[in-house]
Amino acid sequence: MKRHSWWISLIAGLIVGISLGTAGAGDVNVNIGAPAVVLPPPVITVQPQVMAVPGSPVYTAPQMDFNVFLFGGRYWSHHNEVWFVATRPGARWTRVAVTAVPREVRAVPVTYYKVKPKHAKGMKEHEGKGCPPGLAKQGRC
Repeated sequence: MKRHSWWISLIAGLIVGISLGTAGAGDVNVNIGAPAVVLPPPVITVQPQVMAVPGSPVYTAPQMDFNVFLFGGRYWSHHNEVWFVATRPGARWTRVAVTAVPREVRAVPVTYYKVKPKHAKGMKEHEGKGCPPGLAKQGRC
């Protein structure tokens, strides 16, 4: 019986060794279940100049260095692939789930984004047409 368990230990060791040996230095990924830390956009210190997004009840602040939309009396920002909301200038940004962002804000055409979302880069055929239906159903824009 000892000889049989020795072979099982040897085979298990070889399998683990081979699987560890195939990972390169850049292949290590540790996920402890915590969400990635995403810093919020800078606090808006004064009320920005806004312009209406044509055909939409949403306003945008084109002079800002990051995405800022005004809708429903709140400021919305898609920053580093995460949505944030602020209640007024001077207020801190609060991270929100994409489902908490009004559809009107998510439907703003990417041409009105200061920093285009990753999913919209290279989608020239959709620029100016709002969110593609498949992505809107998934809540990705």
